[in-house]
Amino acid sequence: MTDGTNQERTLVLLRHAKAEQSQDAPDADRSLSARGQADAAAAGAWLARHALLPDVVLSSTARRTRQTWHGVEMGMTGSPPEGGPAGSSPVVRYEPTAYEAQPEQLLELVRAVPSDAGTVLLVAHNPGISLLSALLDPQRADPDGLRTTDLVVHRTTAPWAALAPGGAPITARHTARG
Repeated sequence: MTDGTNQERTLVLLRHAKAEQSQDAPDADRSLSARGQADAAAAGAWLARHALLPDVVLSSTARRTRQTWHGVEMGMTGSPPEGGPAGSSPVVRYEPTAYEAQPEQLLELVRAVPSDAGTVLLVAHNPGISLLSALLDPQRADPDGLRTTDLVVHRTTAPWAALAPGGAPITARHTARG
């Protein structure tokens, strides 16, 4: 964590991994597919290799986002063969309002993060997560939005509470595939 003053902060946006299609279960209860599980671990390994271990994780409460975070966590700690270094355990907050959230609602969740958090990982759904990326950097956002297990890295020197539209340029993108 940072001391909260004039430090660069990193926001990593992650669209959940590929989920099973189900006509029987409610949307929020859909589980990850086998491919989604592998992709989530690959996302964690990528984060570890790029020293993007989060201090805070914000995740929707939907089953597929919780499972995505679990796979990312395993990938970051080096459990899968392609894994990376283990870091300290982040603070994890499962946020019911992140499910079906508009970009402004997701931005409010990020603004509530303690100022000393240097890196935040937000695991959520489309269209909100893609629209948040475009809100934070309209010039560099992918016009097609985030695909499953897409990671977009935004950086800012603003305190989390002051994060504003256009205030966090995209510095990296990655589509994780396991």
